[in-house]
Amino acid sequence: MYFWEILGWMLWATVFIGYLFALFAIIGDLFRDRGLSGWWKALWVIFLVFLPFLTALVYLVARGQGMAARSSTAAREAEDAAQSYIRDVAGKTPAEEIAAAAALREAGTISTEEFEQLKAKALS
Repeated sequence: MYFWEILGWMLWATVFIGYLFALFAIIGDLFRDRGLSGWWKALWVIFLVFLPFLTALVYLVARGQGMAARSSTAAREAEDAAQSYIRDVAGKTPAEEIAAAAALREAGTISTEEFEQLKAKALS
């Protein structure tokens, strides 16, 4: 009997945690959706508070397709922002650094020895 009580408790805990994941996904989607007015967002949140399971089910059925599209768009935008940040932080490629140093040498700004040092540093 004790084993079945623990198993039942674990089942309900899993269902509750799954519901919390769905709830957070729904709330995140509500505030990510720019096409939905603030009043509709407030109405969805009020229904989520007072009729949580039914509202979550209706939301997932009614707006699930758009929810997936908005999530995909947000993930793509986050990936693009991360890649842009990495490119900005990483700086120039070694070939670009050598080309810039060669342009400085040709302009007479740096000597041949300084060019060789910059080239060695870029290739290391």
